Amino acid sequence: MITKGRNLAETQRANATPGDITNGAKLVVLINGGSASASEIVAGALQDHHRATIVGTRSFGKGSVQTLMPLGREGALRLTTARYYTPSGRSIQAKGIEPEMVVEEELPDELKHEAEDEGFRGEASLRAHLKSEDEGIDAKRDEKTGSSSYVPKDKDKDTQLKFALGLLRGTNP
Repeated sequence: MITKGRNLAETQRANATPGDITNGAKLVVLINGGSASASEIVAGALQDHHRATIVGTRSFGKGSVQTLMPLGREGALRLTTARYYTPSGRSIQAKGIEPEMVVEEELPDELKHEAEDEGFRGEASLRAHLKSEDEGIDAKRDEKTGSSSYVPKDKDKDTQLKFALGLLRGTNP
């Protein structure tokens, strides 16, 4: 994982130590629109190193570090102080992590109309969001709206979980 600050001296890199405490066991990571920030970095690092299969829907896309600075008794300033990158240097800001295996979760009827009316919110859909640092023509195109963050309370109805367990058991492709 790489954290790049406003100048080169603020760049930090965290590397995994050699070894595998799972002895090569299959790993599956579930993500959706509710996966943000540190969880996206972990999923992206496992994806970059081909160590896990990422399943679900695109993550939120929060790839920035923000510091809250108090301004007296009744105010504060939120300042973006760094950006997160996966080990390969991929920014997730306003793009999120794309799973290798997209598995949509069926929304209950009472939530379907909300999704149709408002869509799913991700970092790129927030007012005044931090833009991707790729300032070219492709920068806006690469930004993504969010995906559902719905997870059924009943694990027997959780399509993504059942798919992931099938992968681990060898019953899914």
